[in-house]
Amino acid sequence: METKVNFFREEVVKSFFESVYDGVVVVDCDGIIQYMSSTYCRFLDVKPEHVVGTHVEMVIENTRMHIVAKTGKEEINDLQLLQGNYVIANRIPIRRKGKLIGAIGTIIFNDLGKWQEMNVHIKKLLNELDFYRKEWNETNGANYSLQDLVGTSDEIGHLKEQVVKLAGGDIAVLIRGESGTGKELIAHSIHQLSERSRKQFVKVNCGSIPEHLLESELFGYVEGAFTGAKKGGKMGKFKFADGGTIFLDEIGDMPEYMQVKLLRVLQEKEIEPVGSLQSEKVDVRVITATNRPIEKMIERNKFREDLFYRINAAQLFLPPLRERREDLKILARHFLQKVTARMNKRVNRIDEDALALIKDYHWPGNIRELENAIEVAVHLSEEGTIDVHSLPSYLNRGRKDYTEKRTLKQQLEDTEKQIIEQALKKYQYDKLKVAESLGMGKSSLYDKLKRHNIMY
Repeated sequence: METKVNFFREEVVKSFFESVYDGVVVVDCDGIIQYMSSTYCRFLDVKPEHVVGTHVEMVIENTRMHIVAKTGKEEINDLQLLQGNYVIANRIPIRRKGKLIGAIGTIIFNDLGKWQEMNVHIKKLLNELDFYRKEWNETNGANYSLQDLVGTSDEIGHLKEQVVKLAGGDIAVLIRGESGTGKELIAHSIHQLSERSRKQFVKVNCGSIPEHLLESELFGYVEGAFTGAKKGGKMGKFKFADGGTIFLDEIGDMPEYMQVKLLRVLQEKEIEPVGSLQSEKVDVRVITATNRPIEKMIERNKFREDLFYRINAAQLFLPPLRERREDLKILARHFLQKVTARMNKRVNRIDEDALALIKDYHWPGNIRELENAIEVAVHLSEEGTIDVHSLPSYLNRGRKDYTEKRTLKQQLEDTEKQIIEQALKKYQYDKLKVAESLGMGKSSLYDKLKRHNIMY
């Protein structure tokens, strides 16, 4: 009897959804589709049995259902681009006994005359906005925003909060993290959120410019400064960024003689072009980044301590992927959308075995390596799905090398490294507090940091 009652209730609910709304979708707290109305399926040209159990981002373009299911914040009357048309979307979190268990979304896409007229008008306005935004990005130099920092982990949430708080002032920011974690993205975001966002954002990779050209690239030169100098001289990066932001990436690779010159710029807020007898005032916010252990470089006299204090007014740490594994699925799906849009290839799903392999791999190359792996998988995929055979073969080998083939001693070393990294993050990289919390002396901690090659 109870089964019949439940079946009857389910059919009533489905009939209600089908008759009242143009499209209904229900997802769980992980963004996995549990139900989609037949009208919505017809509109998207998909079959119900194919979408249930699939992540909502793989089925509905520009969706935010997974975000609402995670945050519990409802979104009412939101404009969403779907199948080339704009629809009105409502997204409402679902709770059971106060606990967030998912979200329900409804859309309206009635093909009425006024709606079509408004849709055309909206498209026209947004096309104009896209044109001006593209034009602005090309001249401004900042291409990323905080929305490009994908992830729902506590680490990423805390990092976003810090970026927002630091963006408002002119304080110097040092961004630290392993190669491929997305340090440049953070620099762009700080500029975009700052009062300087209407001015230039200028990026300089200190490690890629030949040493003998770095001074003229940063500070410019006057006519006749040296053999081969351009007529009329050349404006340097600092002058070009006047009023805006300059991002000095790989600051740890800057030659020692240039560190002295940079320190003077930061202290006096003026530059001296090569060959010039006069200094020029500049108003520039400086953001730097490195993946190198600068504190160790200071001990070896490879980096100036006074310069470090100037650029290190505030620090931001980008965690490696292995420390935010809960973000791997959403990042993989994000890159899938990005890559397929660029390649115009219809691949809309990553199967569970492939996702498990992605989650198990240790990703030494971080975000950059993950995006490259997804791009390879899209090329090799068949029937619109990424499976374990589509992914680069080294992911399988990497998992075996990293688990089954490691000795007990190696696994203990891995565990020790992980514990130290977690303690460093917990105590904001205060080595004295870390040593005390782990019950060891500071010198012993430094020995372990060096042995495990941990950046601090």
